[in-house]
Amino acid sequence: MHMFTVTLNKTGGMPLYEQLYQYIKEEITRGRFSPGEKLPSKRKLAAHLKISQNTIETAYAQLQAEGYIRSLPKQGFFVEEIAKNLPLRSSPKTSSLPSEYSLEKPYSKKWQYDFKTNIVNTENFPFDTWSKIVRSVLAEKREKLLHPLPFLGDLQLRGEIARYLYAYRDIQTTPEQIMVGAGSEYLLSLVIQFFGADCPFAIENPGYDKIQRIFQNHHLPIDYINTTQESLDIKRLSRSTAKVLHITPSHHFPLGCVMPIQIRRQALNWANEKDDRYIIEDDYDSEFRFAGKPIPALASLDQNEKVIYLNTFTKSLAPSLRISYLVLPRHLMEQFSDRFSGYASTVPGFEQATLAAFMARGHFERHINRMKRIYKEQRDMFIQTVNKHPLAKNIAIIGQETGLHLLLQVNLNLSEKELVTIARQKDIHITDLSSYYHEDSTDMPTNTIVLGYSGLSLDEIRQGINLLLDSWQQAIGK
Repeated sequence: MHMFTVTLNKTGGMPLYEQLYQYIKEEITRGRFSPGEKLPSKRKLAAHLKISQNTIETAYAQLQAEGYIRSLPKQGFFVEEIAKNLPLRSSPKTSSLPSEYSLEKPYSKKWQYDFKTNIVNTENFPFDTWSKIVRSVLAEKREKLLHPLPFLGDLQLRGEIARYLYAYRDIQTTPEQIMVGAGSEYLLSLVIQFFGADCPFAIENPGYDKIQRIFQNHHLPIDYINTTQESLDIKRLSRSTAKVLHITPSHHFPLGCVMPIQIRRQALNWANEKDDRYIIEDDYDSEFRFAGKPIPALASLDQNEKVIYLNTFTKSLAPSLRISYLVLPRHLMEQFSDRFSGYASTVPGFEQATLAAFMARGHFERHINRMKRIYKEQRDMFIQTVNKHPLAKNIAIIGQETGLHLLLQVNLNLSEKELVTIARQKDIHITDLSSYYHEDSTDMPTNTIVLGYSGLSLDEIRQGINLLLDSWQQAIGK
């Protein structure tokens, strides 16, 4: 361990923890901190830099969340080994402008407490603001709204998306690289068509049911790459015939984990090894992280035009809007445009213009910040309710920092199937983690349940969780 000195600007601007986080990350990335090297303790570093221990703790927590460092109980923080990027392509990307899927099987039953994961809090949609913008767009654009749009979508909306991605996801792109479409499923289907019917794809195991169905419906060869809380099976990926990998690095569904930086770099290195390899980054609910700053997008690390970025407004605004977008590397967009330029834009121009104005006037960022506070309250109610229950010592809560669902790993004398069956007998809808596995895996956690909380009120969360845990308690006779 060696002490280090960094000059921090204490007069305003970037928060101190973020300045420290950026400094340590760069030192690790550049190899100035060696793998396995111990970092100074929070107390010693705080005294050395004349800042609070809370600042050190927040910076270390962010570094740990992204996989740059690890914590060992009673020993401290240690630098992780970070995979190095392969050399750049001969034509690196040019610097530029500074979904929801249905995750469960269809069902028609109305549950008393429905902890499904494919829903958002619609009670707090900014109806008044949205309606005012609707009227202003009608007044300002009038007959322009009746004209057909380019197949990539409204130019103003694509410009606002590019600015948003630069500011909040650290992705440098241009409106010309962005395509707006009616849902992530449609855009993913276009990408599949673009690569061709014989292109082998790889997807995460476990993962979205709908992702698997989309690929299967296109009769594509699929490799399933085992994923855990800590890793993606890069060795299996390398042995596979896959040319395109679909992953959710900023918040895996359903495991709820963040892909560590070393695994991200290894995935990029896999793509860089051959010219015809690419990664589809599905960033479906990256806005909702409750501790530290947002995890950087994989696309922000891509220096070789290897990442196809996919995101949606389904989680951040409302599922019914059906507005998603795709960001393609520049060299792929040229081919993509040649292939699909005859297609019509699938999102009505009026809705695109309204969303563009909503973003341009700052309402989207304000709405996201408000929803983060609301979802944090819901998440906190969920966690507090579990922790106050007599069964708390038998339950581990997983995935607390990011996203709109949680996992409960239950250590009772009940199988996963029994846990779900007992819940449904009490009119509670939950989902077993094993149902999201496309094929068997020795790394699959046992007796783990997936619960979304975003569609329930605070009272419903408290009542539903208590009823759920009470029913399990009764079943084991405690």
